[in-house]
Amino acid sequence: MPFNHFDRNGHAHMVDVSAKEPTLRSATACAVVHLGVPLLARLDDNDLTKGDVRSVARLAGIVATKKTPDLIPLAHPLALHHVSVAFDADPGAGTLAVTCTVTARERTGVEMEAMTGAAVAALTVYDMCKGEDKGISISALRLLEKSGGKSGDWRAAGEKT
Repeated sequence: MPFNHFDRNGHAHMVDVSAKEPTLRSATACAVVHLGVPLLARLDDNDLTKGDVRSVARLAGIVATKKTPDLIPLAHPLALHHVSVAFDADPGAGTLAVTCTVTARERTGVEMEAMTGAAVAALTVYDMCKGEDKGISISALRLLEKSGGKSGDWRAAGEKT
């Protein structure tokens, strides 16, 4: 039976991965928060009413990766080995890139965990900054790279090694 989310009758189901061997898998995803130059400068100076935005967003992203099966229908609960959330500010553009990397030794990939972590961390930045500017936006949520599993390694076009 092919690995998809539909049974023989066309009904949604969780894919049975029990026959697959666990392998080391990793995925990195990113989202971009458009804060604007003045607000990003205040975030960088830790001069916002709600406090240390990066620390709270980092924690939110990590927790979100562990809650992925609760948020994404049919996602497998996985024992994650490592999760990191990093931020890269572009002061000239007024943007903050939020990157989440997830690693596990599992029977299925961790792409959804990385995507969920990046999205929730970016949403947390929005939440903590919206009192300063409700015009903040989030864009470019995407998988940057993944490794391991039957499909092997993959990297988004234009991404560095």
